[in-house]
Order: sequence, then C-alpha cells, then structure tokens
Amino acid sequence: MSDANVRIPAEAKDRLAAIAAAEGLSLRAYLARLAETLLTPAERAERAETARAALKEWNGYALTATQEQDLDSELDRRLAQVTGR
Repeated sequence: MSDANVRIPAEAKDRLAAIAAAEGLSLRAYLARLAETLLTPAERAERAETARAALKEWNGYALTATQEQDLDSELDRRLAQVTGR
C-alpha cells in the first residue's frame, strides 16, 4: 500500500482526526474507509440510470429532461431554504 500526502488546512485535518478518533479509528483508517464508501460521479450517474430504468419498467414512470431539471431545481431551492444558503 502506498502513502499519499494531502495538503489541507489544519482545521480540516483536526476536525477529521476528531471524527476518526470518536469512531475509534486513526485518521488514515478513517480516510481509507471514507474513500471506500463514497461514490464517484460516474458511479452515482450509473446508479441513477439503473434506478430510472427500474422505475420505468416497474410502473412506467419516466421523466422528461425538462421535468427532471424542474425537480432538481425545486430540490435545490428547498435545500437552500433549509440550510440558509
């Protein structure tokens, strides 16, 4: 296994180290586990397409590109409202 150096602000490193320690992990182990559990953009897109296909097959539900964009915009609006962003 090779090591990598990553430069991040000290505050971010300290926060990640505290989170890792709270879970009984070293920072290295925590970051390795995090990397294994997060999806890449390509993996997320693949899962979304699989879900779309399953919904269409199951009940005929298929959004147009415009409907999908409208729903994405509405979700963004609601998230911004809740998070204050």
